Amino acid sequence: MTDEVSGSLPDVPQEPETEPVKEPVTEPAAEPAGTAPLGLVRTPTGHPGVDAHLERLADADHLAADGHVEVYEDVHRGLREALDALDAQPVPGPYENRS
Repeated sequence: MTDEVSGSLPDVPQEPETEPVKEPVTEPAAEPAGTAPLGLVRTPTGHPGVDAHLERLADADHLAADGHVEVYEDVHRGLREALDALDAQPVPGPYENRS
């Protein structure tokens, strides 16, 4: 047996040179924004229960953004209850037997 090595290597496709992948730059977390009232005017609806819930939205003006969720959920829950109450059948009064 003879171990002859040919003088040329088989053609191997070369991969294109790519730039190294850069890690994304992460900036330090920003400080939470301070409170800033929006100054929205709330027009009364004429329904005292709904107006009370809408006035509760003013509480969010004095909270940081992460505190808004609790206020919004509370107002949403109250408004849903007010709407559900409109759909409820009125409860009949006590029956008086006048015979």
